[in-house]
Amino acid sequence: MLFNSLEFLLYFPVVVALYFLLPHRWRWLHLLVASYAFYMAWEPAYALLIFASTMVDYLVALRMPEARGNRRLSLLCVSLAVNLGLLFSFKYYNLINGTFLSLAAVAGIDWPLPESSLLLPVGISFYTFQTLGYTIDVYRGKLEPERHFGHFALYVSYFPQLVAGPIERASRLLPQLHAEHAFDIDRVRSGLRLMMWGLFKKVVIADRLAHLVDTVYAHPDEATGPVVVLSTLCFGYQVYCDFSGYSDIAIGAARVMGVDLMKNFDQPHLARSVNAFWSRWHISLISWFRDYLYIPLGGSRGGPWMRRRNVAIVFLVSGLWHGAAWTFAIWGAINAVYIVVGDVTSAARERLAVRTGFDKVPRVRAVWQVVTAVGITYASFIWFRAPDVATATHMYGRVATGWGWLAQPEWWDAWFARLGMDAGLLGLTLCFVPLSELVEYRMRHLDAWEAPWWLRWLGDWSLLVGTLLLGKFTREAFVYFQF
Repeated sequence: MLFNSLEFLLYFPVVVALYFLLPHRWRWLHLLVASYAFYMAWEPAYALLIFASTMVDYLVALRMPEARGNRRLSLLCVSLAVNLGLLFSFKYYNLINGTFLSLAAVAGIDWPLPESSLLLPVGISFYTFQTLGYTIDVYRGKLEPERHFGHFALYVSYFPQLVAGPIERASRLLPQLHAEHAFDIDRVRSGLRLMMWGLFKKVVIADRLAHLVDTVYAHPDEATGPVVVLSTLCFGYQVYCDFSGYSDIAIGAARVMGVDLMKNFDQPHLARSVNAFWSRWHISLISWFRDYLYIPLGGSRGGPWMRRRNVAIVFLVSGLWHGAAWTFAIWGAINAVYIVVGDVTSAARERLAVRTGFDKVPRVRAVWQVVTAVGITYASFIWFRAPDVATATHMYGRVATGWGWLAQPEWWDAWFARLGMDAGLLGLTLCFVPLSELVEYRMRHLDAWEAPWWLRWLGDWSLLVGTLLLGKFTREAFVYFQF
């Protein structure tokens, strides 16, 4: 069930109404049934995977407190084997098998294993990491195991963030699912406003930009330098509005029912380095990798080069987490290189700024750093969007072509007409980019509820009318659903 669908528009008010009408002791069951119904709207059979993962981690965690030594480690290995095994079987088997198949063909060897026809379950990477985080925390002694199976099952499948996060920690979410939440009109208004803003970013900005991006990548041979640059910038902001829009809807939906989910984005387009950009983007995933991969690898304890190595590993793994294709691995590797090179050269760049006097104009320098950081990060998104390595390298190769047409409006008109696109609508969509950043800035730095009632009322109605008039309501799936 998509957040941007009529089904969800009918489903959500019913779930919320029943939630507050039911006695507290039955609310967990209501939300659990509603969460499984939400997920089964895609493919009922795949609910069995969530249940299997939930049951294994529930039983493993229950037995950990009294287990010692190798037995305790064995229990953790069972959880890792089951969860990562399911993730590998559905998401990575074809990538690994296809790689060996290609190598075998080069060597003239018949590869015996066939390609899998299993469909990738929606959100498997998200709920797998969420339940693994719980088991690892219990193993480390940081968390007592949840003894109520229903509450634990709800933690794994909680519908607002089930499919695309935020990836919540059990220590944060489980106590809130246990707590009794009274109906709070201020929280309801705040949550609904955030949900509406997230929907605006999805259907007005992201889905409109996606039309241009999809058209360009469907005709890569027709792409010239200006077209590649424009589509790359549009894709970067499309992904941001799509995913942050989902997160806003998820956080807002949970807020309506009294639950606070963690912030998943913090204006990454104001970041002054690639490292800062990713620390503000998909915060729940970055913090998960920090706690369960980066720190166990040694973190920064082994000196600067050990830290850089561990950062590089995290970004390589993060690339593959995003998709079972070598393009994602290359994308992760490129960003790892950005961060390592940035770290290595930071002192030299600071000395250069002092010698040239660049440090005397901090605002100009800040703008330059933001443009540079966001620009090179967006440049790597071609690997994120391209369906294969050949298309990605082709798109990079086209960057140097066609710049003579840049100053000829009639060429652009002909290009939009040939691809069946509305240049005026695209221009209007691009106008919403700086506007959305201003809104996000206000939401981040100012208390939105301090505005006069008439201004809040005007803003809410403008957002609603703008969404209805300009939104693309064609049930476009969220980008991160494929991960």
